[in-house]
Amino acid sequence: MPDSTFDEEGFNMAIRKFLKEVGVTSQREIERVMREGGGKHSLHLKMELTSRDAPSFHHVIEHRIELKR
Repeated sequence: MPDSTFDEEGFNMAIRKFLKEVGVTSQREIERVMREGGGKHSLHLKMELTSRDAPSFHHVIEHRIELKR
């Protein structure tokens, strides 16, 4: 974590902007895959978050979306 002299509000805004971009673009890609016929009954999703600047940072989220037709 940066030292106490960093701009915490600016840092939080940058994180929110990044997460918004990830969310919007990810939703578009998931919708595209579904329109193209991927995932007939369910779609297993996996999101990995890493950083070149912090090689030990590795966060994974997995989720299955059940499709109702």
